[in-house]
Amino acid sequence: MQSPMDDSAPPGHQARAPKDTAARPTPTNVVGLSPTFTDPLWRTPVRLRPVEVALLRTAPLRRLHFVAHGGASTLATLQSYTRLEHSLGVLALVAHFRPDDAPLRVAALVHDIGHLPLSHTFEGIEGLDHHAIGLRLLRADPVRRVLASHGVCADAVAAALAGEPPSPLGNRTGLLHLDHLDSYVRSGRAAGRLKTDPAVMLCRIDLRDSVVSTDLETAATLVDLITAEARLHTSWDNVGPTSVVRRLARRLLDATPLTPDELARLTDPQLWSALDACASTRAESALVRYEPHRLEVRAGHAPDERRGWDFSLREIYRSAPLVAGQRIEAAAPELAAELAALGALPTTFRVWWS
Repeated sequence: MQSPMDDSAPPGHQARAPKDTAARPTPTNVVGLSPTFTDPLWRTPVRLRPVEVALLRTAPLRRLHFVAHGGASTLATLQSYTRLEHSLGVLALVAHFRPDDAPLRVAALVHDIGHLPLSHTFEGIEGLDHHAIGLRLLRADPVRRVLASHGVCADAVAAALAGEPPSPLGNRTGLLHLDHLDSYVRSGRAAGRLKTDPAVMLCRIDLRDSVVSTDLETAATLVDLITAEARLHTSWDNVGPTSVVRRLARRLLDATPLTPDELARLTDPQLWSALDACASTRAESALVRYEPHRLEVRAGHAPDERRGWDFSLREIYRSAPLVAGQRIEAAAPELAAELAALGALPTTFRVWWS
């Protein structure tokens, strides 16, 4: 076959010229090269502000693209989306409900920059706390410099993150806010549990005093997602891998010069590389990645306590939405009862290798 530029083409043959030879920008979405970001879950376009574009190009935000939202449970599930995807989803929600609140939009984008590798997996080890780390990063370069250059007050962002006064990103009432809303819905989609189109769901949601409020049908959908997430956290899928990787992290800190603060700033790939490079963690690190089916998990204590190790969950989230502006206990007691029943889920386990 002759190409359009083939010098051997027969006389009279005219090559077909491209319709448009002008260079065009190629599509992009998540690194601030396009003025508009469209979240794939909520499908609501967000016109990015200059400060948001600048933040998306900083190392603390880029790092979140390499931290799994689902933590160590990603070893046993298909919840492979990242903390950056979730953070952009929360920004999309804030931009939908409070489009002109600049500090709140920034808070949505940076609210997870303090997360450790594998997200919540290492919380509490050597006192590590992703909230405290995030606040330190907020007031350090490059984030501090970006905020200052765009006239955004870091204290206002910190207040929105702390929920003081209550904000759509956090509150002390135990009620559902936008951060957890995105987590529940995004997790439900990844696990195939989501039966309602998120874009339709979003049309049925509003904010009442910074708390998610919706109709009874959507509240029932959200309660289903919340209860499923709690059961995932107490399942073999989460407890087994998480308990192993926490043990490996402690062993890594004991056996290498790595400090807790350095551990906290690793990405997931860097963590696995560090575990593979350490003689005292290498074998079990490979085992949990390639043979996790050999893990045994039992609630409470195993009959033979000479085997294995204990593991306890730090917290089970069960924040409830309002129903038509009312607390769920008054508006939908049957849904409140479903959430209350989560208090009976086990939080202590015995884990061992078979």
